[in-house]
Amino acid sequence: MTSLKLGKVSRGPHLPTLVASSLSREIAQGRLAPSAQLPTEQALAKTFGVSRNVIREAIARLRSEGRVWSQQGRGAFVSDKPHAPVLTIDHDVRGGAEAFASLFELRGILEVEAAALSAGRRSEENLDALRTAMAAMADALYGSTAWLKADLEFHRVIAVSTGNGYVVQFLGVVAERVRDSILVSGNKHRSDDLSQVTLGEHERILRAIEAGDAAEARSAMAHHLGNASRRVGTAEERPEGGATPAPAPKRRVAKARAPAASSQAS
Repeated sequence: MTSLKLGKVSRGPHLPTLVASSLSREIAQGRLAPSAQLPTEQALAKTFGVSRNVIREAIARLRSEGRVWSQQGRGAFVSDKPHAPVLTIDHDVRGGAEAFASLFELRGILEVEAAALSAGRRSEENLDALRTAMAAMADALYGSTAWLKADLEFHRVIAVSTGNGYVVQFLGVVAERVRDSILVSGNKHRSDDLSQVTLGEHERILRAIEAGDAAEARSAMAHHLGNASRRVGTAEERPEGGATPAPAPKRRVAKARAPAASSQAS
């Protein structure tokens, strides 16, 4: 087997993502060839400087993506070929802001048009689901795992309401990488006002979709993603003294609590 380029990973809130990304890179670059056996859990744990539970979770992800397969008592092996077509995004978390910015750029390409489609195709059931996600965001601690889960659910419902299964599939994969990247990168911008600002951006998107206004939905989503990119540190910093753009006037959904977590919502 070709010498692997693996090493200890930085400590962070989502170590399995870092390990899975590193192993995916070894597979993609041929250092872990088809049919090759992965090092043992114990060896990988020592190499990466993590627990065996972290290694198990990382391998489980690779297995779900069709990159590896496991046999009880023997270990994990690189797949000869995908068991089924699997859509994945190999986001190298070590790429820093540049890689993260590229991910947000892809997100913008997909989600801005998804919002416009949603405005013309959404059902009452879709709107109820969007309102539920908004209420969950407003009730959660800003930047917490609960906030992030509700945030991504809001965007998932928009994808579903397009009625296009491919949009749902692509945005689902992008959302998963966005979630992982936010957990890995941590909070880079904090403000007591960000919870209300972010809720206001989502409220503007919801109002446009409710009204069936595709142009406004497109504009609102572009505005939100641009600001989200700055909040997680992928866009250029604002000039000194610059302020976060204010949200459109909005009705209150529920009172959001003050920020108190390490991960940054998007």
